[in-house]
Amino acid sequence: MENTSMVTLLAGGSLILGLVAAALFLYFMLSQRRKRSQTEFIASTETKQATTAPPEPAQVPPVSAKEPQKTHKQHSLFVIFANPSPETTQQLTDWLRQVEAIYDPVTKVYHVPGKQPSNPVTIANAFLPGEMPDLYRDSNHEVKGISLLVKPPLHKRRNQQMIVFVDIAKQAAEIFQGELLDGDREPATEATYQRIIG
Repeated sequence: MENTSMVTLLAGGSLILGLVAAALFLYFMLSQRRKRSQTEFIASTETKQATTAPPEPAQVPPVSAKEPQKTHKQHSLFVIFANPSPETTQQLTDWLRQVEAIYDPVTKVYHVPGKQPSNPVTIANAFLPGEMPDLYRDSNHEVKGISLLVKPPLHKRRNQQMIVFVDIAKQAAEIFQGELLDGDREPATEATYQRIIG
């Protein structure tokens, strides 16, 4: 009788350990897939962020105002801080809380749900490697600028998130007294915002 209960106990323990191992495997695979897609997402902006590549404008064909969504997989704006300092980093932390940014520890970026949580505005580091520290836990990091990224809507009438995107970028540029640049690292203008909003 004692042997039977011991065997049952061992079998039950093995089953539970097997289920835990399967759950960990699935979690690991999903997090790797998510990390890989975010790495590709950020890698596509890193080529635009390289400050040592002067021929970049020549590599990118000029985009007409009527077809930005056909040539760009995402909209991007950059805010380069005028005077980075610990105080600026604290301001950034407070501002991220104000816009309800959620930190993703896997991809090391912030997401702002805005009007369409399924297509959040992503806030990353404007400088390589594009990863942001978790400022909510530790604000002892120097951030010199941020990049804001969002995918364009499939239908122009669903541009509420683009309006949020532009508003957040303008707000950041004003708060941090920074330079607001477009995806080609040129100063953003009203025409830039209208092209994004559509």
